Amino acid sequence: MSNPKGYRSAYEQLTQKRDWKAYYNAVADRPPRKTILTALDAFKKPGLAIDLGCGDGRDTVAMLQRNWQVLAIDKEPDAIARLLSRPNINPKQLKTQIVSFEEVQLPQQVDLINASFCLPFCSPDAFPTLWNQIYNSLVPGGRFCGHLFGDRDSWAESELINTFTRTQLETLLKPYAIELLEEEEHPGNTPLGEDRDWHIFHIVACKQ
Repeated sequence: MSNPKGYRSAYEQLTQKRDWKAYYNAVADRPPRKTILTALDAFKKPGLAIDLGCGDGRDTVAMLQRNWQVLAIDKEPDAIARLLSRPNINPKQLKTQIVSFEEVQLPQQVDLINASFCLPFCSPDAFPTLWNQIYNSLVPGGRFCGHLFGDRDSWAESELINTFTRTQLETLLKPYAIELLEEEEHPGNTPLGEDRDWHIFHIVACKQ
């Protein structure tokens, strides 16, 4: 599919340098993130969810197990293949789409949008459009949950990665009621063993 806006995503460029098969192997069988579990606990009944940058589906499975209808989206065909090969999913509740952040068109009337550790890889030019799409796709009372990188993250120097100061993050979240906002900052490693300094915002926010 051609990219009508001419963006070349950070995710696309990083894919050329990173071994995604090794990454998926490294994170296989990890539990769902706290953010998705917190968001799911806030709902009285299941609805329609989108898992952006779903990877091999660790958060998708948590939604399916609570009887949500899920659209799982990822640019990597291998990620979607791994998700569909999981034994603990109900395929009748799951739809998938292979598409980049720059090209995705989110459906309307969505109750929950999850984006775990993936939005930093949307190209900076395209991020504002995607962020607006997320808000516009959610019903009132719908929730966004996921992660953004802070400005002191070691990847902040890369022009390919979106990072935000605390003030910038709070501006992004003004249209929402914040239900969880935790800031994490420490030295550590990537799942592939690379040294890096983490600066992460963990977010659950409800559309007002």
